[in-house]
Amino acid sequence: MPNTVDLAPQIEAHARTFKALTDVVEQVVVGQRYMVERLFIGLLCNGHVLLEGVPGLAKTLTVSTLAGAIHAKFSRIQFTPDLLPADLVGTLIYNPRDATFTPRKGPVFANIVLADEINRAPAKVQSALLESMQERHVTIGDVTYPLPDPFLVLATQNPIEQEGTYTLPEAQIDRFMLKLRIGYPTREDERKIVDRMASSAPKTRVEASVTTDEIAAARRLVDQIYVDDRVKDYIVSIVHATRRPKEFGLDIARLIAFGASPRASISLTMAARAHAFMEGRPYVSPSDVKAIGMDVLRHRVITSYEAQAEDVTSEDVVRKVFDHVPLP
Repeated sequence: MPNTVDLAPQIEAHARTFKALTDVVEQVVVGQRYMVERLFIGLLCNGHVLLEGVPGLAKTLTVSTLAGAIHAKFSRIQFTPDLLPADLVGTLIYNPRDATFTPRKGPVFANIVLADEINRAPAKVQSALLESMQERHVTIGDVTYPLPDPFLVLATQNPIEQEGTYTLPEAQIDRFMLKLRIGYPTREDERKIVDRMASSAPKTRVEASVTTDEIAAARRLVDQIYVDDRVKDYIVSIVHATRRPKEFGLDIARLIAFGASPRASISLTMAARAHAFMEGRPYVSPSDVKAIGMDVLRHRVITSYEAQAEDVTSEDVVRKVFDHVPLP
């Protein structure tokens, strides 16, 4: 067990840095604090984040603004049905003068990669992105190139039922640590949006205020945040309840086709640590697990045809699990 007394002042100092970064992002983005804070959690855990919502909810603007507030290399890839894997990872260029091939690296070689409308690209492009996300390296020709550190894919996605989209492979969805459902702003926030953005030249740029070294230091602190054995058991129970609900007294087995993978337990522990960090605490409480649990599990629990017929979503299943599994 780490010395939480010594750790607390460092965490509070670094947490203030990220709170200040939130204020910087909110100079441009209004009414999406939930999305901004969850993006920070992905950044702290080195975990990729998928943002889903209808067009016009500032998903792209939030990611690009966050990238602008960090001293890091940023690239934006607009996914389209005619996109090729080489457009993503790069290719070999033939030089006829000396009959050699020179690698030209693609836009995936960046610290923060915005994969805009990721579900509009075909399967080959998704496979190329999957290698980048999981292995954190890219193969061009016969040579494998490591991606920079930190490397974070922040992807936006329109709802699947919209025209002109592809269903993402389940293996790729599982690589995203968090999946965020972005909703409409409140009436008050939308009024502020009108005041700020209803202009021919709205403010969309911010000054970089955090370095990659500061992010690396914050990650090291997050890794040291204490997780009690009872909290770890609680996390494992939550994930196992999505696979074997009967063992926990839940009559929802017919609604679940596949439960969450072991990657969910890992992600939930890491994300809970990051959530505690954002709260300025050197230890994880069950409230951290509950606060971040839906974002970690909603895309990892696959509902059955029976559930779909009854209009039961994966979020409904996860909610039942959290309501039923006892707190430590």
